[in-house]
Amino acid sequence: MNGQRPRPGASGGREESRLAEYHRRRDFSRTAEPGGSGAPTDGEPRFVVQIHDASRMHFDFRLEADGVLKSWAVPKGPSTDPQDKRLAMPTEDHPLDYRDFEGVIAEGEYGAGSVIIWDEGTYRHDVDAKAGRSGDGSVAEALRRGHLSFRLNGSKLRGGFALTRFRPGDAAGRGEAWLLVKRADGRAPGGRRRRPGTPDPTRARSARTGRTVGQVAAEEGRT
Repeated sequence: MNGQRPRPGASGGREESRLAEYHRRRDFSRTAEPGGSGAPTDGEPRFVVQIHDASRMHFDFRLEADGVLKSWAVPKGPSTDPQDKRLAMPTEDHPLDYRDFEGVIAEGEYGAGSVIIWDEGTYRHDVDAKAGRSGDGSVAEALRRGHLSFRLNGSKLRGGFALTRFRPGDAAGRGEAWLLVKRADGRAPGGRRRRPGTPDPTRARSARTGRTVGQVAAEEGRT
């Protein structure tokens, strides 16, 4: 994961333009974050949810689409309870290989703090029949329209979810806001067995290494 990283923008073309903001915010001589590479997944596209202990602890929700990871910061994290409507603020597109990033972003860098991969897996876009007739039916198109329904198949998050834009941004996308909601299905807890929809991020453990964000910080040198 932390081996030699590609030069930012080395892949060129449309991917480079989508990642321009990602590259602008980072000094790749100082951050262990990937510079931008990675091939699209064979088969179903992937998703990742990372816990990021930055200036404010939050979850980052990312979906593979259109050659990048479409990304949202979710302050309270995705919930398995359909009654929870979780604020999701869009952030810059990230490179596909960011789905493998777990480590520490150096002090003084954008987003400084420790990161763990809380959940990961594949997802399936539930194409809206009406949208499919009037467009290409892609995830990117659904996001442009402001509503995306999908099914997650992760180690912790499973079943139907939806992202819905409730506040448009300006021409540059500033101020845009979405809601991330679990759809009511067989994967949602209910009745007396209902449990909290999201774990305490300080105690939650990585789906890959079993570490907490605090353990990552300690093991990789951040005090």
